[in-house]
Amino acid sequence: MTSHPFGQERPLHPETKTILVGASSGIGAALLQELVRRGHRVAALARRGDLLEENCRQANAAAGMQRAVAYEHDVTDFGTVPALFEQITADLGGLDLIIYVAGVQPPVAAHEYDFAKDHEMVQVNLLGAMAWLNEAASRFTHVRHGQIAALGSVSGDRGRVAFPGYHTSKGALAIYLESLRNRLSRRGVTVTTVKPGFVDTRLLANAAKTFWVISPEEAARQIADAIEARKQVVYVPGRWRWVSLIIQLIPSFIFRRLSI
Repeated sequence: MTSHPFGQERPLHPETKTILVGASSGIGAALLQELVRRGHRVAALARRGDLLEENCRQANAAAGMQRAVAYEHDVTDFGTVPALFEQITADLGGLDLIIYVAGVQPPVAAHEYDFAKDHEMVQVNLLGAMAWLNEAASRFTHVRHGQIAALGSVSGDRGRVAFPGYHTSKGALAIYLESLRNRLSRRGVTVTTVKPGFVDTRLLANAAKTFWVISPEEAARQIADAIEARKQVVYVPGRWRWVSLIIQLIPSFIFRRLSI
């Protein structure tokens, strides 16, 4: 990799400098294309380097210039994050926005309690986010500028019966993001929590019933719009907000009897 992988910035055409963690497939891959179309300079990270490189190649070809650069990275390799964060921000020439999309949801049977699967989900969905977003929060605190966004899930709004480990990882992520928001808002930093419903990705295979399914491209468009609007909490699509509100208002003694 060259010392200036993104090329020289054009002063009259400022580009939003963005780190996107989890850009090899699904919503992350679609979001990479969407951000580059909108003029972002994107450092794209993912574990699967071959897919990541191809996604960046496609984004750059569509843009007609080098706006996306791939950085192969496993989000559970927490010890490498501080140095890699510093390298990437130097390569970008600064940082305006970081988005954490990486997530896993292995299949879990109705009466299965598998700590190895739970451990993986907490590592990827929660601890990986904390490792990266803590670095960004520290930087943004000092410069009094920046935006943090991460993908939670509508399934993290309540403890459902289907996937205890997954619901926990996404629910904990939402609490973490709210805490960051409450800390950083007074420093001029925006924190956006994104809660998608059913999106047509490989994770959909784990869902017993689906409805209101949208494409990754549509999800990416709505997420990018919400980030540009500096929203605090956004459901994708927006009608999930009302479904989630109803679910949260169901009394516990009733909710535990429901198969949702």
